Amino acid sequence: MSDFDSVIERYLAIWNETDPVARRAAIGETFAEGVRYVDPLAAVEGRDALDAVIGAAQQQFAGLVFSSGGPVDAHHDQARFTWHLGRPGEEPLVVGFDVAERDAEGRIFQVLGFIDHAPTH
Repeated sequence: MSDFDSVIERYLAIWNETDPVARRAAIGETFAEGVRYVDPLAAVEGRDALDAVIGAAQQQFAGLVFSSGGPVDAHHDQARFTWHLGRPGEEPLVVGFDVAERDAEGRIFQVLGFIDHAPTH
């Protein structure tokens, strides 16, 4: 397991953290202050804005869990990885693909997200 694997594990754990105080603390440890997060549904900058996006996603997808969709492919300070969103033990409802870049301190400063599969209704 590379050090980027553990960064992505923390990244997915943050998306699953429902305690706002714990989630905000984890965001502070994992993401750079001016983090830029862009996916088809959001484009935000900063830890507070990212926290708000994650909180909104948790409300919208209550009861669903983010998990790894396969190995992390990383080189230098960038990684690409697939994630799943669904009920544990079931087929994922949503499959996505993200690219994350980290800074010299090892914090994620940019995430570019894509949705590969989502329900059509």
